[in-house]
Amino acid sequence: MRESWRWYGPLDKITLSDIAQTGAGGIVTALHEIPYGQVWSREAIAERKRLIADAGHGQDWLVVESLPIHERIKRGDGDLSDLFAKYRQSMANLAAEGIKTICYNFMPLIDWTRTALRHPLPQGGSCLRFDQALICALEIHMLGRDGADQDYTQDVKTRARDWFDQSTEDDRTALIAAIMAGLPGAYDRYDVPGLRNALALYSGIGRNEIRANYARFLAEVIPAAVDLGMRFCVHPDDPPRDIFGLPRVVTCADDIAWIMDQQPSIENGLTLCSGSLGANPANDVPAIAHRFGDRIHFVHLRNVRKDPDGSFAEAAHLEGDTDMVALTAALLAEEARRRDTGRTDHNLPWRPDHGHEMLSDIGSGAHPGYPLVGRLRGLAEIRGLIAALSHPHVSFAD
Repeated sequence: MRESWRWYGPLDKITLSDIAQTGAGGIVTALHEIPYGQVWSREAIAERKRLIADAGHGQDWLVVESLPIHERIKRGDGDLSDLFAKYRQSMANLAAEGIKTICYNFMPLIDWTRTALRHPLPQGGSCLRFDQALICALEIHMLGRDGADQDYTQDVKTRARDWFDQSTEDDRTALIAAIMAGLPGAYDRYDVPGLRNALALYSGIGRNEIRANYARFLAEVIPAAVDLGMRFCVHPDDPPRDIFGLPRVVTCADDIAWIMDQQPSIENGLTLCSGSLGANPANDVPAIAHRFGDRIHFVHLRNVRKDPDGSFAEAAHLEGDTDMVALTAALLAEEARRRDTGRTDHNLPWRPDHGHEMLSDIGSGAHPGYPLVGRLRGLAEIRGLIAALSHPHVSFAD
């Protein structure tokens, strides 16, 4: 498995030199400064490649995360031919520069969502957390979303009411800011009125409509990926459930099977994110890795610990609810199968995801969820796990 590291580009507090010291040689990045719907020029892509190469650490741009999809495509809004053409041109420009793996998501409006960016840990440091009662408070008492009352249990609604009654304006501002932190780069941020207005654009768009728009997107881009020799891999929804009344359609094994069936070529694949899938209690993540192994093109390894009400927090990589040993063994078994069948893409790129903020991470200003030391801990733990499971005396037999 090929170690990689997410880097947010020149404005990232974590430098390429820092990353080199972790031992990860693959860089996962994107041109976050380019707005949705605009072409990534070959010149801009080449400049980012040069920036990585000129650092002199032997790193290379391994995976794009992500080439964002315009909200009009997700809504199926109007004539989309120009947006699809620009998206395919960006793909062609990336391929021309030798970058052949694109991680993307199809989450309507909001990317990964947390209610706290620095939830305190008992041993010190902090983690990302999603609290069901705080989301409920935002939906019912701040946004006033129609129908939100039906989406939560009475216990959650009672705790949401209590939090809202006791909260200050600063508390409410911090909550919306935490949720907006899941949108990297130049993406739009919203205050409460702005989020309310943005959600209104999805009025009347349900699961069937989102699926139809997604199928159309795949039909527009996967044939181009085939022609360009690219790997396209969808990131599961985070959290893997409807939120703010918006349907999420990449939440479980059945959803993944539906996506793979829309365009059955190998180029239409999956980013196996153990944390996103692991936040759904119904998901057996190692089983999903076995089932869709041949379509996995990129891997995010992290762990979560779930609460009965649907809340969850980022756990240490080997300490959450997902069996990371079984999952890593499944991925190594898939690599072995690919080598045995002659596939050239047998070295799966993976990166440690969403580490705890700890030690010198505290106060460093790193992007939320992406500290240096916390992710290095996860990288080291998974590196050791891979080394142990790759020992010649270990069998990958089920």
